[in-house]
Amino acid sequence: MPRQLLKRYMPSPERIKRNKSLRFMGAILHDPNLWHITRHSVARAVATGLFVAMLPIPMQMLLAACIALFVRGNLPISVGLVWLTNPITMPPVFFIQYKIGTLLLGTPERTMPMELSITWLTTELQHIWQPMLVGSVLSGLVLAAVGYFGTLLYWRFWVARNWQRRKMRRRRQS
Repeated sequence: MPRQLLKRYMPSPERIKRNKSLRFMGAILHDPNLWHITRHSVARAVATGLFVAMLPIPMQMLLAACIALFVRGNLPISVGLVWLTNPITMPPVFFIQYKIGTLLLGTPERTMPMELSITWLTTELQHIWQPMLVGSVLSGLVLAAVGYFGTLLYWRFWVARNWQRRKMRRRRQS
C-alpha cells in the first residue's frame, strides 16, 4: 500500500490533537496505534468506515471513530470513509438497501410519492424501518468484509510487486 500517498492526504496527529473541538477526548487521541499506517490498521479502518457508512443513522463519523478506537483501526481513514454516503449518494444507497431488506424479509414494497414530505415519512416509517435496517446492516457487513480482505490482499500484492521491482533493479545493476 502506498504509505506516502496515505500520509500525504491524512491530517497529522499533532494537528488533530491541537483541535479545540476534540480536546474532550484527551489522552485517547495520543494512542499511536490510531495513526499508524500498517496493513492491519488500515484494513480494520476500511472495514469500520464502510460498515458505518451504510448505516442510516446520524453522527456516523462519531460512531466510526468510536469503533476505530475499539478495534485499533486507523482513525482518519475510518472516519473519512464514512463520507461515501453523503447527501448526494444517500438516496440511491438507502433505496438499494431498502430493496435488499424487502427481498430478505419478504415484505411488500411501499410506493414512493411524487414529492416527499414529512407527513409521508412519519406515516410510512413504521413500514419501512425494518427492511431498511436489515438491508443496511447486511450491506454494511458485506462491504466491511470485502473492504477488509480486499485491503489485505491489495497490500500484499503491492508489497510483492515492490519486492519484484527491487529484484529486477538489482539484476540490472549487477
